[in-house]
Amino acid sequence: MSVRLKLTLSYAGFLVLAGASLLAVVWVFLLRYVPEVIDYPDPPGSWRPGPSVPDRAALEEAFVPKAGLVMAFLLVFGLLGGWLLAGSMLAPLTRITHATRRAAAGSLSHRIALEGRQDEFRELADAFDTMLARLEAHDDEQRRFTANASHELRTPLAITQTLLDVARNDPDRDAGELVERLRFVNTRAIDLTEALLLLSRANQRTFSREHVDLSLVAEEAAETLLPLAEKRGLAIETSGDLTPTTGSHALLLQLTTNLVHNAIVHNLPDQGTVWVTTGVEAKKAVLTVENTGEELAPQLVSTFTEPFQRGTQRVRGDHAGVGLGLAIVKSIAQAHDGTLTLTPRAGGGLRISVRLPVAPPGPGG
Repeated sequence: MSVRLKLTLSYAGFLVLAGASLLAVVWVFLLRYVPEVIDYPDPPGSWRPGPSVPDRAALEEAFVPKAGLVMAFLLVFGLLGGWLLAGSMLAPLTRITHATRRAAAGSLSHRIALEGRQDEFRELADAFDTMLARLEAHDDEQRRFTANASHELRTPLAITQTLLDVARNDPDRDAGELVERLRFVNTRAIDLTEALLLLSRANQRTFSREHVDLSLVAEEAAETLLPLAEKRGLAIETSGDLTPTTGSHALLLQLTTNLVHNAIVHNLPDQGTVWVTTGVEAKKAVLTVENTGEELAPQLVSTFTEPFQRGTQRVRGDHAGVGLGLAIVKSIAQAHDGTLTLTPRAGGGLRISVRLPVAPPGPGG
C-alpha cells in the first residue's frame, strides 16, 4: 500500500475508534441510569394515565440503529477526509521525490523552492536544495578541472612530439640540446602528474590523522626552501608559538611548502621578504604566509585557488609551478576541515591564512 493509503486508513480507523468509544460511553451511562422496566401508577382520582417513559428495551431499539448510522458516517467521512488530508500533507514529499529523480537523471540545476511555513518538510526541502547547489558547484568545478587538466597534460606531449619531429627532419641537429629540452618537458609533465595525484588524494581525504604542530611544520618548510630564497635575494622570517592541530603531517607539510614556495616565486625581483607565522586564534590553529610583491587586485586574487589559474600580473619563471599550488593548498585545508583566505597586502604582495581546528597539545607539549 502507498503511504497515502496507509495514512487514510489510519485516520479513518482512529476516527471510527474514537466515535465507537464515545458511543460506548453513552451506552454505558444509559444502561446504568435507565431501569429495565419503568412502572408509573395512575395518579389517584385522575382520569389521565401516568407519564409514558421508555424503558431500556425501547432505548436500545431507538439507539442501536442510529449508532450504526453514525459509525457508517464516521467511516465514510474518515476515509474521504483522510485521503484529502494525506494528499495535502504528502504534497511536499512528492515535490522532493520529483526533484530527486531529476537529480538522479543528471539535472542538478532544479530546485524545490518549497514555500510555506517552516516545518519538517520545509527543512528537508531546504536541505535538499542546499545539497543540490553544492553538487552542481562541485560538478562544474570537476568539469573545469578535467578540461584544464587535459589541456595541461596535452601541452608537454605536444611539445615532445614537435621536438621529435624536428629531430627526425634534421638529423644534423645537436642531440645534446634536444635531450636537455626533452628532459625539461618530461620533468614538467611528471611534476604535473604528481600534483594531480596529490590533489586527488587531498580531495578524497584518504589519510590518517595524527597530532601535528604547525610551528614545526612551518620551520621545516622554510628551512627546505631557504636556498631558493637566498638565490633570489629574499629573506624568510618565521615566528609563532605552539600551534597544535590534527591531520596528515605529510599533507600539512605540502600545504606549507606550497605557500612558502608561492611567496618566494611571486615576490619582488630582489630584496623581498616572506613572513611565516603560526598561532592559535579563537580556538583555531592559524598559519599565515605573507610576502612582498606587486600590488594585486582583489578580483585577481580570488582566482588564484582555481586549478591552472595563474594571474597575468604575477611573475613567471623556472619555478612557477604547474598552476596547482594554491589549488592543492585549498583542497588540503578543506580536507582538514579548515579554511583558506587570500588577501592582497596594502603595500603589495599577498597574505594567505589557513585556519584549522585546534587540537590539545601532544603528550610532550
